[in-house]
Amino acid sequence: MTEIRFYHLTRKSLEQVLPELLEMTLARDMKAVVMAGSPERVEALTQHLWTYKPDSFLPHGNAKDGHAEMQPVWLTADDERPNKAAFLFLTDGASSELIGDYQRVCEIFDGNDEAAVAAARKRWGGYKTAGHDLSYWQQGDKGWVNQTPA
Repeated sequence: MTEIRFYHLTRKSLEQVLPELLEMTLARDMKAVVMAGSPERVEALTQHLWTYKPDSFLPHGNAKDGHAEMQPVWLTADDERPNKAAFLFLTDGASSELIGDYQRVCEIFDGNDEAAVAAARKRWGGYKTAGHDLSYWQQGDKGWVNQTPA
């Protein structure tokens, strides 16, 4: 089954956390798909990944860039996996029917948004029923803390 990690944002925004997680993914020589809630959000995240750190480069692309199969990080609002990625990052409440095609899925949600928290709880239940390997990570004083229920 697919490993699914829930990332509960309480101290940093998606724009701060996503580049860090993508850098770790690329350091493992893995490809990623980032699924956002709308084409406009995809474009905003695409632009952010070009400028989030002045001394760093994070290779990525979206439908406007083309050549999906060559992109190590593909940003999309569609449920697709054109770069044969091993990791899927779900943001903005996006969901995928392709969960089983990935090695790892990262559900990233805003812990300050009650609707996002409720939706994450519902997805957790669905994934658990389906038999996926689940873990729950929350931002702490010194980074991510595994808070997976026993």
